[in-house]
Amino acid sequence: MSDRWDPAGFKDRIDALLDDFLTGEAEQLLAIDDALQPVAEQLQVAARHGKRLRAAFCYWGWRAAGQPDSDALMRAAASMELVHAAAIVHDDIIDDSPLRHHLPTVHVSLQAALTGRPQARAAARSLAMLVGDHLMALAGQLFAASGLPGAYLARARPMWAELARELIAGECLEILSTGAHPDPDVSLKVVRYKTAKYTVEQPLLIGALLAGASPELRAALSAYGLPLGEAFQLRDDLLGLFGEPERTGKASLDDIRGHRPTALLAMTWQAALPAQRERLAGVLGRRDLDEKHLRDVRELMVAVKAPEQVENMIASRVREAVGRLGGLDTSQQARRALTALAHSATDRRN
Repeated sequence: MSDRWDPAGFKDRIDALLDDFLTGEAEQLLAIDDALQPVAEQLQVAARHGKRLRAAFCYWGWRAAGQPDSDALMRAAASMELVHAAAIVHDDIIDDSPLRHHLPTVHVSLQAALTGRPQARAAARSLAMLVGDHLMALAGQLFAASGLPGAYLARARPMWAELARELIAGECLEILSTGAHPDPDVSLKVVRYKTAKYTVEQPLLIGALLAGASPELRAALSAYGLPLGEAFQLRDDLLGLFGEPERTGKASLDDIRGHRPTALLAMTWQAALPAQRERLAGVLGRRDLDEKHLRDVRELMVAVKAPEQVENMIASRVREAVGRLGGLDTSQQARRALTALAHSATDRRN
């Protein structure tokens, strides 16, 4: 890779690595039994999409510590995308989401393999859960077999354990909070542990640990990564309800139907007058919502300026993150790349 940060070229490298790795894994599944074809196919499909931000943050954690471009590091960075794929498969099952990247989600797609079977929907969800589990196991396998020296990998293993623990904790907190009284503090904690840390901060720190970064550099990367990860998920909250489905690839009413503890909903509830809260409470958790309900919820949120408040939260976190880069003890190239990543992670429409 040249000194100039090339996001498209980086994504192509990660895509190729994952395609080769998962094609090999699919072949091994099919060697067991041809009946596993739908599972093998979804294993590949689940990891086929995405901006590869998590891999990019891992890569620049490594480069920020002064290490050169490395094929072995690229394989380790690609494992971050398998963690993400596993989290998405599980999240879509939990939320019963029908679409992801304009395609049926894994648990929906697998119903076709069970047509005519008793309890086909439940069986498809079970298969999808196992696909997600296997993707998480494969992430660890790809990381361990990346080709990096064992001593390098040993430095990062504790952060791997922390990533897994906090990702699960965040998902559990969201489930425990779903349907409850909207609370901004709870919503922001879910944002931090379910998405923010494993999207930016922890991949950065894993790359830095692999590279042997100093505690001071790791602390500076963490100070950049955590607010940026929160800004990333806050943007997702906004896009989930105000984005265009043609761009986001997801249904706009999912968060309202699911009564999920998003920051956008919590800010709306906090700012709403009693009559507005009553209107909002009347749609939360309903499965029969349509475009009129979507327009009504959007109008209510705009009226209490909740989207504006979330936009301000995003902007302040991006400023905080980018501001930390000035004092980072690293190359100008790494600062430029991390600045570009901060904006591409949060200035987006999908």
